[in-house]
Amino acid sequence: MTPLDTALTATESAPGDDAARLRLYHLLADAELFLLLEAEATGETLIPRVFPLGSGPVVLAFDSEERLAAFAEGPAPYAALPGRIIAGQLAGQGIGLGLNLGVAPASTILPPEAMAWLAETLTAAPVETRATPRAFRAPKGLPESLTRALAEKLARAGGLATRALLAAVEYDGGRHGHMLAFLDATPAAQDPLARAAAEALTFSGLEAGEMDVAFLAAADPAAIALARVALAFDLPAPARPEPAAPVAPGTDPARPPRLR
Repeated sequence: MTPLDTALTATESAPGDDAARLRLYHLLADAELFLLLEAEATGETLIPRVFPLGSGPVVLAFDSEERLAAFAEGPAPYAALPGRIIAGQLAGQGIGLGLNLGVAPASTILPPEAMAWLAETLTAAPVETRATPRAFRAPKGLPESLTRALAEKLARAGGLATRALLAAVEYDGGRHGHMLAFLDATPAAQDPLARAAAEALTFSGLEAGEMDVAFLAAADPAAIALARVALAFDLPAPARPEPAAPVAPGTDPARPPRLR
């Protein structure tokens, strides 16, 4: 059972459970999927194999090479892509996504509307505001789904910051909320970290939830005050660089493939 198997099983056993469905989409966005192609990739252009089902056309993706090979009954051309890239490329094309069809304990067909929703959700940008904190307190009342989503996101953010601290906050003016502060993040890392935090909040299922994101130096007095009461997330140390290797089409998020 892979994480996607578990998430799919949960959604099938409880179709009305919004939290389970959000968990599935969260995992799908971050998963590496193996997209079945018509032919080997040429340059930056990928041609997925499209299946004209009665409910509409779909492309097929699998969460392992072995499952793709089992479906194809042998070697087949594919591209390894993050789920978020596939969703972004399918959005607006009227094409759905078949996930692990016929080769896993659980499988599903996500309709075009689901791909459009996921792509739109993932491209939503955080809004920048200014406020002055007055006091920090231990976080209270946060769902386990949010802390789990944050832990999963930050486990893949090694090297972007040293730590993240989550605490309840009171601002000048009386507004209350929660703050996630990243320590010693580089300027270039601030936007992806803010987006990762926003995604964790969205997929946690917390209705009308808000969470402010701040960037502080570890020696900042606010960071020291936060550390006394906050829930801490230690970001993993960055992986040691490996020798450069040829980049497969579609694996660079800054240059998504063209699906034709």
